[in-house]
Amino acid sequence: MAPDSHRIDLVRGWPHPSLLPTQQLTASSKTVLADPEIYGTALQYGDDPGYQPLREVLATWVHGHYEVERDPERICISGGASQNIACILSSFTDPNVTRAVWLAAPTYHLVCAIFDDAGFNGRLRAFPENDEGPDVQALEEALREHDERESKSQTPVKDHGPHRKFYRHIIYVVPTCANPSGKTMPVKRREELVRLARKYDALIICDDVYDFLQWPVDQHTGSDHIIAADMSCEMKLPRLCDIDLAIGQSENDPEGFGYAVSNGSFSKLVGPGLRTGWLEGSCAFAFGLAQTGSTKSGGSPSQFSAAVITDMLVSGALQEHLTAIVRPALQRRHRIMVDSIQKHLLPLGVTLRLTGLTNGSVYGGYFVWLTLPEGLSANVVADLCLNEGLVVGNGTLFQVRGDEDAIDLDCYLRLTFSYVPEEDLEEGISRLASVLRRLR
Repeated sequence: MAPDSHRIDLVRGWPHPSLLPTQQLTASSKTVLADPEIYGTALQYGDDPGYQPLREVLATWVHGHYEVERDPERICISGGASQNIACILSSFTDPNVTRAVWLAAPTYHLVCAIFDDAGFNGRLRAFPENDEGPDVQALEEALREHDERESKSQTPVKDHGPHRKFYRHIIYVVPTCANPSGKTMPVKRREELVRLARKYDALIICDDVYDFLQWPVDQHTGSDHIIAADMSCEMKLPRLCDIDLAIGQSENDPEGFGYAVSNGSFSKLVGPGLRTGWLEGSCAFAFGLAQTGSTKSGGSPSQFSAAVITDMLVSGALQEHLTAIVRPALQRRHRIMVDSIQKHLLPLGVTLRLTGLTNGSVYGGYFVWLTLPEGLSANVVADLCLNEGLVVGNGTLFQVRGDEDAIDLDCYLRLTFSYVPEEDLEEGISRLASVLRRLR
């Protein structure tokens, strides 16, 4: 590393400060705090399902986007996607009833600790991806073998009460712009996964945090097109929770909880510090989640932040910010990184995926997933990059904790294009290329 070189972090999955809507947050905060009818609620303990005006405006915005029937009762406000997973596990799983947690590998690495904390340490199971995302056939074989091996029922540790249930399995996926692989599941694959969950009494937890952060690209040239205000059909694929509801209530699910939930977050849309998100599923599931003990005790989390976000949505400020600032900036940053990869890394044998769907025309999210040439170790590459003042995510970081040997990811790297200054994106790729040339 040259003495005058600075550190470039291509691991941190944060938004660059220029993507944060500070002016809009200031204006909406002033609106909330200037009106006693608003702040009188916003600064108090919240209703269990969450700040009702946000549930209402989310139903209008989100359900309109996905073209499904508007229903605020399907929505429960959360303290962000991570906190929401913890609440789901607290209310809808039991260590003696829920047999395993299944994660598509590569997976979002920090989620493993949430499952461990909920009592599933040692029971996280990896299943592979293929070109279309989570491999449903491989997962079904693993589920069948697991249930045959672990067929004996045990007495629950907890009492779920009348408004919740305990699922036999949990499946965790990121259906759109997956972290880290960038893949998007096509509709047929989504339907297959939902039907599998219904067959094995599994709850699919979908981190749908990148659905509104997509843009068109040309997979052959890599060139970008101008983002249209009305997003293309490829950017509005049905969520698994909507597919599940459309199939109809299962005879094995008399309370109508369903088998898939959508975990939404404002962390990538507004800012992580607001700690606000939402759960969407069936009305019965949303109500059951609102009965979680920590929510009943303290009220819905993020009450004030929810009121501020509500004003941003009602005024259209958030939608405009996403259209005019966030998506174009991410599109541009992605373009810079892809151009740099094609210039510096492709000649060295590195490959990458240009679109979320196979043969698609859209990409999104925060990350690029690289495949290294045969014989190179991502761990070795990542360690050598540190000497160049570059931090990259080696593939083994994204293995499922406790089941690392199931799927080898030592030939992959994850790079983040959302966080560092734009001028550091090409410099970071150049430093990576320097490391790879030394290893040839």
